[in-house]
Amino acid sequence: MLCGGVVSPCLKVGSLPVKVKAIPPSMASQSGEPWAELEALSVRLGNQPVLRDMHVRLRGRCVGLLGPNGAGKTTLLNTLLGFHQPSAGAARILGQDVGNTRAVRPLVGYMPERDGFVAGMSGVRFVRLMGELSGLGRENALERAHEACYQVGLGEARYRPVESYSAGMKQLAKLAQAVVHQPRVLFLDEPTNGLDPPGRDRMLNLVREIRDAGAARIIFSSHLLRDVEECCDEALVLKDGRVATHCDIERERRSNRKFLNLELQAEEEGRQAFARGLERLGCEVSWASGRKIRTVLPGAVRTAALYELALASGVWIRRLDYKRDSLEDIFQRAMETPAAPVADNGPHAEPEGGVW
Repeated sequence: MLCGGVVSPCLKVGSLPVKVKAIPPSMASQSGEPWAELEALSVRLGNQPVLRDMHVRLRGRCVGLLGPNGAGKTTLLNTLLGFHQPSAGAARILGQDVGNTRAVRPLVGYMPERDGFVAGMSGVRFVRLMGELSGLGRENALERAHEACYQVGLGEARYRPVESYSAGMKQLAKLAQAVVHQPRVLFLDEPTNGLDPPGRDRMLNLVREIRDAGAARIIFSSHLLRDVEECCDEALVLKDGRVATHCDIERERRSNRKFLNLELQAEEEGRQAFARGLERLGCEVSWASGRKIRTVLPGAVRTAALYELALASGVWIRRLDYKRDSLEDIFQRAMETPAAPVADNGPHAEPEGGVW
């Protein structure tokens, strides 16, 4: 579609087309060149190491950034935005070193977790101001501000003071200011924070629209695994300032792993014999508690084989639940495994002999 004299995809909110800047073909494919690279990246704040020897190459359209509190998610975002300087290694966005803030800032948009509005400003004036700070001229910023407010669904509310907005409307205003200058990389920090279910659905739909339009690559930082699973095609999990895992969520969804939760009734000797038997069958095994065990069966192993093994081990299987391997399982495995520096050439599916 032709928008503003240049060929680019357009988002539609209602009947209004909104211009977005297309990403070059070299970035259109997840299998192409990475748009973000961390090479042995380390960051210290004062004397405290926060990020440690991180090796990552991001190619996905929308990358979920996950980790417990204190894992380094906010520090990583601030480093990519140029607020923190690496103490060792390097980080690049679209080939530009993050230390080159003049080159990087126009390329990125940032939706912070915390509010930072200017008192007395209407929504559209605030978004225009953010556009001007991102390098847009005054008239262009005003035009883009109206478009961005329509894009996120603020409508006539854009003329109201921001302090009169509900929590959901404030989140929409923060998203509008992040996209007003048509960035090529978008950082979203807890975008569904404080939203009710309809507001959450609306926000996730907007994120998917931006992702599918190809207008920008997205880093989606959240504590809500379900939100990441609904929007993202890659997941980057941090733990203790290191990369715990980096996986392709789409590939994980297509994988044919048989993930089982078992509740056993037996003496300790029988439970251990049952676990050793599972390992001999080629299963991955992890104890969730004294009586509960989690396992992933290889494709050639039938569920009936577990009952045969239980009989031979003197174990009674009281409960067996089958479910697909999910992002929650990937996250849990990452938390259970000590984080260690590893070279990362891109997202991967969990190997058949993955870590538990």
